[in-house]
Amino acid sequence: MTIELKDTNEIERLRQSNRIVALVLHEVAAMMKPGVTTLAIDRLAETIIRDHGAEPAFKGYRGFPASACISLNQEIVHGIPSQRELKEGDIVSVDIGTKLGGFYGDGAYTFCIQPVASKTCELVSTTKTALDAAIAAARCGKTLGEVSQVIYATAKQKNYGVIRDYVGHGIGRHLHEDPQVPNYVGPWRSLKLEPGLVIALEPMFTLGDYHTRVLADNWTVVTRDNSMSAHFEHTICITDDEPEILTKL
Repeated sequence: MTIELKDTNEIERLRQSNRIVALVLHEVAAMMKPGVTTLAIDRLAETIIRDHGAEPAFKGYRGFPASACISLNQEIVHGIPSQRELKEGDIVSVDIGTKLGGFYGDGAYTFCIQPVASKTCELVSTTKTALDAAIAAARCGKTLGEVSQVIYATAKQKNYGVIRDYVGHGIGRHLHEDPQVPNYVGPWRSLKLEPGLVIALEPMFTLGDYHTRVLADNWTVVTRDNSMSAHFEHTICITDDEPEILTKL
């Protein structure tokens, strides 16, 4: 979505909703230990969201049964929390969505349950680097394609797969809005970034290729070649200067 930067009420509601996302990710980080279930992580996430007066945006969205998407190892996105326990060597992507005052927040982080294989740690680190580089590139006057290219180029330096079936997106009064924000140069590439544009950037890289499949639960997206996958996401607002990272404490 695009907001009027002079409308302090809109901006503050966006900030509040996204700040709760950041708080949840900060708090669940302490749970990332062997033996903890993904369902326990989900329950903590929902408690924090509701305690701050917001709603879990994912719960019930198109029938999704939980408050958080929690995806392990070969799972890319949309993993359903369960009694599955974390174990050493896992990487865990936690994706959080919130709704507060009519505005949505969205963010994700991939955690490592140490010890993790060095090549997997590098995948996670590089995916985070791609997100940081994309945010730095998302300046007023640049095109969306230039931001996508930064993400893609970061992956290609390591010969990682770049997920194509799932992309970043506009966000605001709806959880998913135009424009799409691919992690490769694709749709919307010529769109100029203007002050007030709010987008969720979310690189998803794999140790293999970019092909995906959906499990029998009709939600969990995994790599078709069973390779490890990492996912990071921030929601940002384009300004006249540096972008404002809304999902940041």
